[in-house]
Amino acid sequence: MTTSPTNTLALDLESGALSLAIAQVAEDAARLILPYWRSDTAVETKSDDSPVTQADRAAEALILERLAALYPGVQTVAEEAVAANGAPDSADDWFWLIDPLDGTKGFVRGGEAFTVNIALMHAGYPVAGVVTAPATATTWRTDTPGGGAFRRQYGEQQEGEAHAGAEWRPIKVRDRPQEGMALLSHSVTDEEAARLAARHGCTRWQGTDSSLKFCLIAEGRFDAYPRSGPTSEWDTAAGQAVLEAAGGRVLADDGQRLAYGKPKFLNGPFVAMGG
Repeated sequence: MTTSPTNTLALDLESGALSLAIAQVAEDAARLILPYWRSDTAVETKSDDSPVTQADRAAEALILERLAALYPGVQTVAEEAVAANGAPDSADDWFWLIDPLDGTKGFVRGGEAFTVNIALMHAGYPVAGVVTAPATATTWRTDTPGGGAFRRQYGEQQEGEAHAGAEWRPIKVRDRPQEGMALLSHSVTDEEAARLAARHGCTRWQGTDSSLKFCLIAEGRFDAYPRSGPTSEWDTAAGQAVLEAAGGRVLADDGQRLAYGKPKFLNGPFVAMGG
């Protein structure tokens, strides 16, 4: 009797093999991206006025190829494929959300806050996710369902060694301090950032790019990330998976858990929070 792709997904999710496998994929994509960083790589503009580089496309091709080999037949929704061919009409029960290079604007400027993002979705919510920061050789991932979240510095390891698990360290959100610290997108004005931070009980704020914001909250270094402007689901899914596994929450404007598979795979306002 053969095992269906979704049965394999579910089994690997429960055993923890899936999160380790996609961490390996994300770290290999990060290694592919790094030679393009600070190298005057050509930048094109997509129809939505956002930038794209060969690094985005090469990393996405690697991720899609590897996921298809690991878990054939599972729907993929990936940023550059959607830009080229349009979004699927609807999401399957199980599907991948992929942002091969989140924070492209900062990447082009030579900044460090860009990430590789892979998330597995089931019934409208993230159930596993990995975020890798190529510039600092850091990866954050979920574990088995209910098993928490982990971080590692993968450093100079060779391709294919991401599942050498001894160096994974657990992370957890912190209890909200008396003077909370928010993370905000660089796209908002200082006035708007201060307003958003105060709305969520934070007296201080700092700007940073990409899904790194979710991971820094998951590590217990910051307390909230409010977002009022539009994002795509692949921008947030992996970060949400990691943050929720570390004890945090990501809530939509209606106060409910941020859900996925929405029309055109677009998010409305949300806030990511620690303890």
